[in-house]
Amino acid sequence: MSANGQNRHARTARLARKLAVAGTGAAVLALPLIGATSASAATPAAATATTTYSNTLDGWIRESLDIMAQHGIPGTYEGIHRNILRESSGNPLAINNWDINAVNGTPSKGLLQVIDPTFQAYHVEGTSWDPYDPVANITAACNYAADRYGSIDNVFGAY
Repeated sequence: MSANGQNRHARTARLARKLAVAGTGAAVLALPLIGATSASAATPAAATATTTYSNTLDGWIRESLDIMAQHGIPGTYEGIHRNILRESSGNPLAINNWDINAVNGTPSKGLLQVIDPTFQAYHVEGTSWDPYDPVANITAACNYAADRYGSIDNVFGAY
């Protein structure tokens, strides 16, 4: 028992009820820290779980969608898949050496045929800086399409 005659559990439970009734969001978020003996006790289980993606077109799209969701970038599997098939037939090493971008010295690259300046301007944190990296290419292209067209889902031709 503590000095004031109440055990720690009873005080913590009462505090939790009071905070929940008061509706104090910040205090309720801090509740997992009460009674924690280490920093790991406050870490949500979901944050420590890792998702494994296949090294295929399906896996690249799914990983990109997860990153896009974290950054508020709109787009659907279907919209991304449709545009990839049109732009590169699913080849992450595709390069367009014949269009106006190539003539100007900046060929379109990767699954969604992004030129380097666009890739660099719309690169998304947490992805590779390599425009041939499938996840980085998809995510940057979807970020660009969201800015320009509202979503990759609104793209039905070369962009």
